[in-house]
Amino acid sequence: MQEAQVIPLRAARRPIPAQVRPDEHIAEPTPLRPDVPPSQVDGLSQRLAGAVGFLRRRIAGDYTVDEFGFDQDLTDAVLYPALRLMYERWFRVEVSGVEHLPADGAALVVSNHSGTVPIDALMTAIAVHDNHPTQRHLRMLGADLVFQLPLIGELARKSGQTLACNPDAERLLSSGELVGVWPEGFKGIGKPFRDRYKLQRFGRGGFVSAALRTGAPIVPCSVVGAEEIYPKLADLKPLARLLGLPYFPVTPLFPLLGPLGAIPLPSKWHIEFGEPISTEGLAPLAEEDPMLVFNLTDQVRENIQQSLYRLLAKRGSSFRLPGISQ
Repeated sequence: MQEAQVIPLRAARRPIPAQVRPDEHIAEPTPLRPDVPPSQVDGLSQRLAGAVGFLRRRIAGDYTVDEFGFDQDLTDAVLYPALRLMYERWFRVEVSGVEHLPADGAALVVSNHSGTVPIDALMTAIAVHDNHPTQRHLRMLGADLVFQLPLIGELARKSGQTLACNPDAERLLSSGELVGVWPEGFKGIGKPFRDRYKLQRFGRGGFVSAALRTGAPIVPCSVVGAEEIYPKLADLKPLARLLGLPYFPVTPLFPLLGPLGAIPLPSKWHIEFGEPISTEGLAPLAEEDPMLVFNLTDQVRENIQQSLYRLLAKRGSSFRLPGISQ
């Protein structure tokens, strides 16, 4: 019987390490998403870290709310970033004259009002915060209707808004705040599209009296672009009375398209802050002089109206599509 031949097993070959010359470049590993630039990844990491920090502060109660309900932490971390998307991506707002806003101390920013929905006030607040060297917050004075609406009223308080009345305005100005007021009120924001960029009456000049009492300068502000976001063609007054609203607008898209009609049109925006009008050096109790208050109110109104005409002449087309520079 023939013996079985034993075949020795071959030793497993060990991989020979590659020899790399000193001058040879070693390629770095390919990222999982080569289409995402490093700057975008860093921005995402910063936003994530900011969100985590915000949640920690809210849980720990490490934030403050002032006597008017202003929550700066919530405003800077949540509310302003949401508004900034519309400001930068949809309207792509251009701003000029920021140097006329004081570096610190009180000032009263007086602006025209338009657009059917008061988005212009929110965009002005972003313009102040994002373009001012010290990122000041514009403490806006709003109509009582704003604070009667569920959720919206609460968010308005937390973003620094308060009721448009002289006592609140004077308290804010006396505290050195930058205060924003829209004297046209619903007459300006709800005017028909045919009257666009024609300023309505500036009330009784209550904002001028507040500035005179506190010695705060008045900074005229002109907003071009808001008139076209919801062109108001008609007003359903019976429905407005039923809902308790000052008007119920009919625009080219609303209510025809339902919720889609509530999307604002991407008009060209420009916000300009004019040279401040000083209220110092006037006679004592100047705020009690009705003629002085009237003249100063008319001066501010005329200043804004002329600025609107000038900005409109420079603007050209009323609309731009998002993603297209001009």
